[in-house]
Amino acid sequence: MYLDRFFADLPEARQCVHCRGGSLDLELQMAFQPVVDAVERSVYAYEALVRGPSGEGAGHLLRDVSPAQLYLFDQTCRVLAIDTAARLGLRERLSLNFFPNAMYEASSCIRLTLAAAGKVGMPVGQLVFELSEAERIDNPDHAMTILREYRKQGFNTAIDDFGAGYAGLSLLASFQPDVVKIDRALVAGIATAPAQRAIVVGVLSICAALGCRVVAEGVEDVRDYAVLRELGVRLFQGHLFARPVIGALPEPDWHAFG
Repeated sequence: MYLDRFFADLPEARQCVHCRGGSLDLELQMAFQPVVDAVERSVYAYEALVRGPSGEGAGHLLRDVSPAQLYLFDQTCRVLAIDTAARLGLRERLSLNFFPNAMYEASSCIRLTLAAAGKVGMPVGQLVFELSEAERIDNPDHAMTILREYRKQGFNTAIDDFGAGYAGLSLLASFQPDVVKIDRALVAGIATAPAQRAIVVGVLSICAALGCRVVAEGVEDVRDYAVLRELGVRLFQGHLFARPVIGALPEPDWHAFG
């Protein structure tokens, strides 16, 4: 199994029984998309996005993952992302999505990630764990425990898809991450949507008060980008700058900044 060579760096007593010896009959690869800093014109981070052998996205792959395999899928994705990014020479932050409903005991389940990062020489402070607000969380208290444990271990944290659905401000009230990523539903078309603009202004104000950095994700239109910059957003992710690329760290299109 792919994870076995990373388990080799962990004493048997510290190996997670939920993925050691498990079986996941999927061929996985990683794509990467940059998060850009519009002020410094630099790459702030790369988000790792799992893909199938023909480029299938996570939604397609998860159809073949049973509830019992979800934890193993989560662990395999994060270890594969760390290993692939290191081989590509990543120097920026690496954002990893995780499935809170697949997690068990946070402090033990993170050991394989730490082992993978240590094996490739990636500092834990270079890793960002993203919790999607669009995913229904079965046990919110447990999800908060996971995020707090990640922060304790030195990882950065993020709430992804903010404004998309299930938790909203209540999630942000329970835990203040390093980064809040505003969902594309609030970003797309903001140049001609006063209501979206008002909501984003409110989110930016709240995040500033809580000390959270903000990423506008799903940006595809230069007019939307211009409005968001006018509102004070400096971190962006979307096809306007670069599409995800499998097995590579794509360079942003700096001309998109105008």
